[in-house]
Amino acid sequence: MAIASRVSKRALSTFAAAKLPEAVAAAEAVAAADPLATPASSERTATRVLEFEDTGRLFAGEPTSALVRTLAALQALSVGPLVDVATAALRSPAVAGSALGRAAARATAYRHFCAGETADEAAAVVRRLWRGGMGGILDYGIEDAEDGHACDRNAAGFIAAVDVAAELPPGSASVCIKITALCPIALLEKTSDLLRWQKKHPSFNLPWKAHSFPILSDSSPLYLTASEPPALTAEEERELELAHERLLAVCARCAEHGIPLLVDAEYATVQPAIDYFTLVGALAFNGEGARAADGERPIVHGTVQAYLRDARDRLEAMVRAAGRERVRLGLKVVRGAYLTRETRLAASLGVPSPIHGSIQDTHDCYNGCAAFLLDRVRRGSASVMLATHNVESGKNPSSELGIPKGDRNLQFAQLMGMADGLSLSLRNAGFQVSKYLPYGPVEQIIPYLIRRAEENRGLLSASSFDKQLLRKELARRVKAAVVGRE
Repeated sequence: MAIASRVSKRALSTFAAAKLPEAVAAAEAVAAADPLATPASSERTATRVLEFEDTGRLFAGEPTSALVRTLAALQALSVGPLVDVATAALRSPAVAGSALGRAAARATAYRHFCAGETADEAAAVVRRLWRGGMGGILDYGIEDAEDGHACDRNAAGFIAAVDVAAELPPGSASVCIKITALCPIALLEKTSDLLRWQKKHPSFNLPWKAHSFPILSDSSPLYLTASEPPALTAEEERELELAHERLLAVCARCAEHGIPLLVDAEYATVQPAIDYFTLVGALAFNGEGARAADGERPIVHGTVQAYLRDARDRLEAMVRAAGRERVRLGLKVVRGAYLTRETRLAASLGVPSPIHGSIQDTHDCYNGCAAFLLDRVRRGSASVMLATHNVESGKNPSSELGIPKGDRNLQFAQLMGMADGLSLSLRNAGFQVSKYLPYGPVEQIIPYLIRRAEENRGLLSASSFDKQLLRKELARRVKAAVVGRE
């Protein structure tokens, strides 16, 4: 099956006409582009030094009420027993599906980590961030589709997100998607098994495979596929082709408007298929002569999860292949958010975990992958988004980079509700910074909320530093208020 660089009008109209959830349909009425000026950070001289001592400057413009809410949320999430009870409740259909359960989630974790229920609400957050010198990543928070009809609705939702991003100030927004929303989860699992088996047995034929880009390495968890999986049926091959069309339709809309598309990484049982799909999009839209997002960046960006043992091996193989194919690589580097899921799966199978054995190994892998890609950014052959909540990872590339100020091929990102101090410090140093903004109905966002709760109490948590900065600034404001009254 050849990779189409253009998407048929039929495919686009099919997804655009699919019945959208009410919240996404409302987003189509988004207002015309906001004539806001370019944020002040692009006019600022980048010092390339991260400053956290002066919290007054760091949090300038942030209302005290917002700082108090953030500190309260992070403090609650750091209480292990409370998080355990809350996540158990969110996993319970009886609780999560009830009006009371949704209301409780909306008033707590949802309010802290999410940008609203509709694309319009998320766009308002992007505009507010843009006025403060940062951008936003619109994430229509849907995942784990069960059938093709759900996938069509999800594709329509992603296309609607791109259209909303196109109405925002140029350069202020990108869009994030999950492949598990565009291809039925059972098919992704089967496709991943087949890709792992082919890695172990290179002569194994996959007639549906559209490219030979490296997806796995010898250090990948190939043991997740212990025996030869059955071939895809004719119906499954057709569904795989439809999933390609959905992805390419979203990519095409991004290319039309010059909006960067970030494809999230997910969990090990489906990640080979996710990487396969991501490269389908990159080969179609990141090649020579392709339109660049924001005038500079490639359209399609994949994701590297540094907590995986095979991350660096796969990254290097991907970069070599991109050079051969003359494809401009776009990558987001994260630590990873499925720690609990991966650990439980490995334990249930009696196999080694695909995750590094220590937090320091994860940090080292992240920093190594970042340095490797920054060198490619300097050469003009890659675009990288460093998505990190770790202060040291933010400091490491903030020294002498040899990358021109304002180069949009180097971006930083943090999740909404997390690492705000790092985001603001990076912005103050002159870097391009975005906040990741999930949106959608509460019940749709629950898997995301569970991951955020686990992340804030888990090994990769950086929230203690956030709380330290917030306490310091609130104490400073209280003292200033008291002195001012004397």
